[in-house]
Amino acid sequence: MTRRFRGPSTIGIAVVVALVQLVGTHFAGLRQPDRHALDALGFALLLAGPALLLLRRRLPGPMAAGAAAVAAAYLLLGYPWGPFSLSLVLALVFAVLARARWWAWGSVAGLALLLAVLWLASGISEGVIGLAWLIVVVLLAELGRVRIERRAERRRALVEEQRRARDEERLMLARDIHDVVAHSLSMINVQASVALHLAEKNPEQLKPALEAIKKASKDSLAEVREVLGQLRQDVPRSPSLQLAQLPELVERAGRSGLQITLERPLPAGLDPQVESAAFRTVQEALTNVVRHAQARTVRVAVRQQGQALAVTVIDDGVGLGGASEGNGLRGMRERLGSLGGSLEIVDLADGTRTGTKVHAQIPLGTSAGDNNSEGAAQ
Repeated sequence: MTRRFRGPSTIGIAVVVALVQLVGTHFAGLRQPDRHALDALGFALLLAGPALLLLRRRLPGPMAAGAAAVAAAYLLLGYPWGPFSLSLVLALVFAVLARARWWAWGSVAGLALLLAVLWLASGISEGVIGLAWLIVVVLLAELGRVRIERRAERRRALVEEQRRARDEERLMLARDIHDVVAHSLSMINVQASVALHLAEKNPEQLKPALEAIKKASKDSLAEVREVLGQLRQDVPRSPSLQLAQLPELVERAGRSGLQITLERPLPAGLDPQVESAAFRTVQEALTNVVRHAQARTVRVAVRQQGQALAVTVIDDGVGLGGASEGNGLRGMRERLGSLGGSLEIVDLADGTRTGTKVHAQIPLGTSAGDNNSEGAAQ
């Protein structure tokens, strides 16, 4: 695992700053005969500031306050001007970047008060100039902090968006797998039952039944391979399912003995996601009819109604019977919900008739075609 680079070593920074302050201030003091010559205490103060930088990761706030206190003591004792303030500048920057900004501004305010007293007492103006530079440095550090936080926020948003995209992709693939496997196995199971019946009652019709099972299993394997290829991410997602493929779906479902009526003409030229969702809705509805409804007839209608696509599947089976929704219906709702659509399932059993009605509404948006969906029954 690659370790994230966290910047220069803290010890390295402290050593470099100590050298700059000691050497720089020593030579600067040679040209300031009116200032107090550096002695043991002066050198100790020049080393104290860099030593405090070692706290930049654990205690950034106290580090800034301590550096300001060291600088104040250095000024009060009258030691020479020079780069003695380098450790203070870095301490303030580190504190702001570590979000200990009030420690930094409080330290600057304390130094400002001290320099104002020195200026009024002895007329030293260098401190005022130095204070102005400190304020500029802290403001620049604030800008840097804002940029870093915004960059981190964008990074977090990108990671979250990628996570949501992965979750949505997994959910989509899970729905596709369920739709493919459940529908195909249901068709194969019904056709196998027909084949067994024919083997006993009408053997000469056994071959067409077995050919239907073979074709259904071949189509199912192709779809499963496609979905598994997407899981391996070694193939692109195939084009979306189209409403033009509904007659083939109806024909396959009809091999189970259902009499299915499909209204024509079908809408065309719609958004691929809308067509795919409508196809999967019809597929799941027919799968449930074959598996549970004990129906004889089914009517399927896909109509464009204004800026929405209406999908209706009605059977004359036993109805819902209080059964709870399974994974298929939940997946159908999720698929439609992702497009702003809705799903309504109505139990038509009322004493005079039986059956179930599945009705979906899918908004078309701006990509909808202008085709009229009104048509006659097949």
